[in-house]
Amino acid sequence: MKRLISSVLLLLCLLSTAAVAQEKITLSGHVKDEASGEGLIGASVSVQELPGTGVATNEYGFYSLTLPKGNYTLLFNYLGYVTASKSMDLTTTQKLDVGLGQHATALKEVEITTRKEDNNVRSMEMSTLKMQVAEIKTMPALLGEVDVVKAIQLLPGVQNAGEGTSGFYVRGGGADQNLILLDEAPVYNASHLMGFFSVFNADAIKDVQLYKGGIPSQHGGRLSSLLDIRMKEGNNQKAEVSGGIGTISSRLTVEAPIIKDKSSFILSGRRTYADIFFGLSNDENIKGNDLYFYDLNAKVNYTLNDKNRLFVSGYFGRDVAATKSFMMDWGNATATMRWNHLFNNRLFSNTTFIFSDFDYAMGSKEEESEFTWKSHIKDYGIKNDYTYFLNPKNQLRFGLHVTYHNFMPAEVKPGAKSYVNELKLNSTSALEGAVYLSNEHRVTQKLTLDYGLRLSSFTSMGPGKVYLYDDAFETPVDTLKYGRFEKIKQYGGLEPRISAKYELNEVSAVKASYNRTLQYLHQVSNSTSATPFDVWIPSSTYVKPQLADQVAAGYFRNFADNMFEGSVEIYYKWMDNQIDYKDYAEIFLNERLETELLRGTGEAYGAEFYLRKQKGLLTGWLSYTLSKTERTVPGINNGNPYPLRHDRRHSGNLVLAYQFSPGINFGANWTYSTGGAITMPVGRYEYNGKTYPVYSERNGYRLPAYHRLDLSATYEKPHNEFKKYSGRWTLSVYNAYARKNAFSIYFRENEEDNTKTEAVKTYLFGLMPSLTYNFKF
Repeated sequence: MKRLISSVLLLLCLLSTAAVAQEKITLSGHVKDEASGEGLIGASVSVQELPGTGVATNEYGFYSLTLPKGNYTLLFNYLGYVTASKSMDLTTTQKLDVGLGQHATALKEVEITTRKEDNNVRSMEMSTLKMQVAEIKTMPALLGEVDVVKAIQLLPGVQNAGEGTSGFYVRGGGADQNLILLDEAPVYNASHLMGFFSVFNADAIKDVQLYKGGIPSQHGGRLSSLLDIRMKEGNNQKAEVSGGIGTISSRLTVEAPIIKDKSSFILSGRRTYADIFFGLSNDENIKGNDLYFYDLNAKVNYTLNDKNRLFVSGYFGRDVAATKSFMMDWGNATATMRWNHLFNNRLFSNTTFIFSDFDYAMGSKEEESEFTWKSHIKDYGIKNDYTYFLNPKNQLRFGLHVTYHNFMPAEVKPGAKSYVNELKLNSTSALEGAVYLSNEHRVTQKLTLDYGLRLSSFTSMGPGKVYLYDDAFETPVDTLKYGRFEKIKQYGGLEPRISAKYELNEVSAVKASYNRTLQYLHQVSNSTSATPFDVWIPSSTYVKPQLADQVAAGYFRNFADNMFEGSVEIYYKWMDNQIDYKDYAEIFLNERLETELLRGTGEAYGAEFYLRKQKGLLTGWLSYTLSKTERTVPGINNGNPYPLRHDRRHSGNLVLAYQFSPGINFGANWTYSTGGAITMPVGRYEYNGKTYPVYSERNGYRLPAYHRLDLSATYEKPHNEFKKYSGRWTLSVYNAYARKNAFSIYFRENEEDNTKTEAVKTYLFGLMPSLTYNFKF
């Protein structure tokens, strides 16, 4: 590691020396929203006199361009905003901050993405999808609750976890193979109400980006995808209050400058109120029950000077479900403190301190069975990231990440008169680290490469114990005990990443990528929906890190003066050390969980088609995915390949939004997918007077096909610039034609003939209307 860091520093010194020798001038600064002061991520800065020369702003709106001395016209472009033009006489190093104003048109014909018009052709990004929160808010929503995660489920290559749930699968990967970051802090359970809503309040979100492949070298730890969510910074120009009153929840957001142009804050909260209606009920079985969730987002930023800026942000959310005899609650807490530092006009650094905690508790209130069960996973981390803008043709990224994990799978404490036994499963800790280096290199005007290398390591540590087993790996014969911070097992590996883009002409390009990823944490779950009982465990003596190699290639093209953008991508993914359960596995409160796990390989491949209209009164997209994912694990299905539960051969989505008039907007989403794979009983036998089922091969049957239509209509009184208050009504209809989509299937004896078994389909939602009122002043 020391050798790698020394090499990086030496390379930077050589590159800096070369740049000075050429006597070039550096121009740098920030691109911001003129009205709010928010930094614009991915804004384009180009040079009119040098076609093909330009750069995009980073995650904090910062850019840097190094050019020969001369007179230039710089164009600052961000889709949905008015392009700014600045004439510059570059003779000395300069700093230029630019504010962009949004387009103002009578019918709000504003493009629906926050990218440059031809970004899908010009940028290096492939297998990457970006959504604007304003767009997400116009889409129909379950019970009126706008949901970032449900929106990305409508994109190609992304599958939902089930009817109405916010879990998702990307390109055949498992739910635990998605890295979800909120302001750089990991979120381990992104679900409210057992998965029906996500923890992300759209009012507090600024940017949403999903990487399905070609994951940048600075990110790692998951095999399948990266969902990078950034919170708003708060308006540093004026105070604003916004919110909404919906069918199941209400929201309120306050943002304002602390010191204008220098410091601001945002505070955003929401809460459901089913428990309030329970309290008003005359039914004694309902009265006194609790069922609600709440969350709070907060962020403060402060500009110390031209070279230093601080950000502090946090998320706190909780679910509570309780009756008179039983209770459970679970929630997330994250906190990040970030320091942006500009060493010079070309070297930008970001240092982040991270805390993340997912915990849950449940218990019985009955005296004879009273108990409290607690579990958690906590992270403490630091990231030190650097961006070096060498010149318009090379942009280097490098850094160091370290995370300390603490795992407590389960601790059960009984009541004073309870028959429940006290239990504490093996708690452990781990240290995960990585260093990385990458370069985005514009080789020619048509060819651009992005190549990098990530070196990761993982050390499982005590306190803890490791069982030693007999040859059958069933009965423990000895136990090894480890003290605090004592090394139990260590893993590591290199993760190369490379992607290429070749522009065929002004409107089309081909792209390709390869990346290797390692995953050291594993989720133990027997449910497709997100539940608080999912337990995270580290790689250990018997559980090796998961590994994946993915290759992808795509063709990208724009049509009709960038009104339409289209793409076709194909991918293939190999996965090793994949975990699955033995038949009839016992995973609930199992101290020797490793004896129930089997390891094998997996593969996933497919093709994704995407057509998007991003201008005009009618906007939206059409996507279709043809895919297959399967796993081969010795000891399961006689060693033959079998599909995973989330394997769906065909899936398609149509998303439309139509601006009917200045104040009326209509939206429609239609989604279709083939049914997920399940294991079914195919027979039964009797033994000693008892009947036992005989099951099919693993996931050998399919649920019925899934399809659903959602509709919405929004009315907003035309804005009057002299009035500070504005309101908007949104009517949503979820499952408009009342399709009874299967949530699950269970089997029971036929009531008329107990020699027969019948399948029973359960479903959750019929036609579900909702009404939401949103306001802002």
